[in-house]
Amino acid sequence: MTAIAIYIFDGAEELDWAGPWEVLAAWAQEFDDDIEVFTIADSLDPIRCAKGLRVFADYTIADAPRYDVLVYPGGRGMRAHVTDDQIHKWLRSKAEEGVLMTSVCTGSVVYAAAGLLDEGPATTHWGSLHWFDELGSNIEVRPDERFVDRGSVITAAGVSAGIDMALHLVARLSSRERAAEVRRYIQYDPEPPV
Repeated sequence: MTAIAIYIFDGAEELDWAGPWEVLAAWAQEFDDDIEVFTIADSLDPIRCAKGLRVFADYTIADAPRYDVLVYPGGRGMRAHVTDDQIHKWLRSKAEEGVLMTSVCTGSVVYAAAGLLDEGPATTHWGSLHWFDELGSNIEVRPDERFVDRGSVITAAGVSAGIDMALHLVARLSSRERAAEVRRYIQYDPEPPV
């Protein structure tokens, strides 16, 4: 069983977590690959996301079952996490346990603040790349990549790039063929109209 936790919080950008959720939940529900996906939060109180969507997490951070992958979204709410030592300690402990740390958009800024991106490549939303210089040590900024996989950490650029990152995650944890099947199932075939 591979378990994937998606962290949600007040002010999280909806598509940052819901895009990967759609990809990963479709994989878990439609294919017999022994995948479990759930959401986690600081509490089970209602969460109001960046654009106003209200959601509830499946588990709190404290009572969540073991997970192998963490997806950390961005959004206005992450700004408080940049200076939150408890969040940083939690993230470092998960990384030390061998959890594959993934982020979408400015979630990677929190990873930088926690020291998880030092001495390696990363990306984030184009409007937030400057945070890497302010928070990290020798982060190799990759502004033109949709996602960057550096082994133990995967960072995705802004918002919709999280869907691409999640499909990459399916390919990495299963196969390119399975990722293509999931992509087809959710009918994700980006051809922007503008």
